[in-house]
Amino acid sequence: MGSVRGVTGSLRSLSRLYSARAALKYEAAAASQRVKLPAQEFQVSKLPSGLVIASLENYSPTSKIGVFIKAGSRYENAGNLGITHALRLAANMTTKGHSSFKITRGIEAVGSTLSDTVMEYLINVTAAQEFRPWELSALPPRIKVDRAVAFQNPQIAVLENLHSAAYCNALSNSLYCPQYMIGQHTSDKLHEFVQNNFTSGRMALVGLGVNHDILKQVGEHYLNMRSGTGTAGAKAKFRGGDVRSQSSASLVHAAVVAEGIAAGTAEAHAFSVLQHILAPGPYIKRGSNVSSKLHQAIAKKTSDPFDVSVFNANYSDSGLFGIYIISQPGSVIGTALAQIGIIAKGNVTEADIAQAKKQLKAKALMAVETSDGLLDEIGSQVLASGTYIPTSRVLQEIDSVSLNDVENAAKKFVSGKKSMAACGNLENTPFLNEL
Repeated sequence: MGSVRGVTGSLRSLSRLYSARAALKYEAAAASQRVKLPAQEFQVSKLPSGLVIASLENYSPTSKIGVFIKAGSRYENAGNLGITHALRLAANMTTKGHSSFKITRGIEAVGSTLSDTVMEYLINVTAAQEFRPWELSALPPRIKVDRAVAFQNPQIAVLENLHSAAYCNALSNSLYCPQYMIGQHTSDKLHEFVQNNFTSGRMALVGLGVNHDILKQVGEHYLNMRSGTGTAGAKAKFRGGDVRSQSSASLVHAAVVAEGIAAGTAEAHAFSVLQHILAPGPYIKRGSNVSSKLHQAIAKKTSDPFDVSVFNANYSDSGLFGIYIISQPGSVIGTALAQIGIIAKGNVTEADIAQAKKQLKAKALMAVETSDGLLDEIGSQVLASGTYIPTSRVLQEIDSVSLNDVENAAKKFVSGKKSMAACGNLENTPFLNEL
């Protein structure tokens, strides 16, 4: 029996060898016939209506198309607060071209999702909403659940309160519908918001793996419905403030920020380098971030478990920069803030700058590694400025940041008006004016 098993094993080995040789011959033949496709340049054009068309033909087997619209919560007013939350959840409701049932079944039939995009449905939910009252009646329970699930996460609660404290308009509006506004968004209110904000001048149609001329034809035919820039949005006004939310949670979540820099500026890169000097964040799965300057400084002050990171958000006309701490009720916020003051006084080396630049450039490259990340990056840029800065140029701009630029960024934070939000057991957490 042993010899039989040996013969069988030998035959299997020969079979695998034969298959491998056949595969090599096939791959060699395929390689000789392979066509090398030329790299395509990013293309962007603007229609007379103001609609921006942007595309990159990367020969992907699956195309991705997205419609980006300047219609976030910052464009809400006191009479329709939370309406963008309702719109997000109403994306699959009946349109002029398709019923809610057909949208759901049609997308399922091709194994897709609305975010991946099936063009026909994407255009309909963007430009042809009907907001039928009997369908809208199903929204309030969904909004309540969506809101409740979101605010189970204390980080979301803190960041929402932080924006409310930091700004007196626009960016102070929450991404989630206030409790008292749930059920108040009628069909007429939804149509009014869409008419005022879903205009061609506030839209960008972005595609990956598509021909630019074809994408342009789609924009001209389907998204040329309302020209103009729509209702003008107010410029965000930073005010500073303190919002505290007491709870029975064992940990304190707290954020302290000053006004940062708007996206797309040279100074924004200096703040990003400063962020990576202080706390770049873990780059490996379940990393502990123990090597960061903030972590090392706080570890000397407490033996309790904690986590600390840098919060750096850039918007079209403003920004927020500061620290986010999760700790025991005993506060270590002052220690973290002191680290930024140390850098503002010039206690930073060229080696620190070089290391932070490497980490920031790696982050910029990894952000556009996936098609989803690249689509989002292109869409955000062309919507804000009408153009796209390639990653290669972004890396050059990061390299141009000097030690003096980083010190000035730290000084701006130290001298700037602060905002703070905290939740949890706040008995021993200082107020903003005590820091």
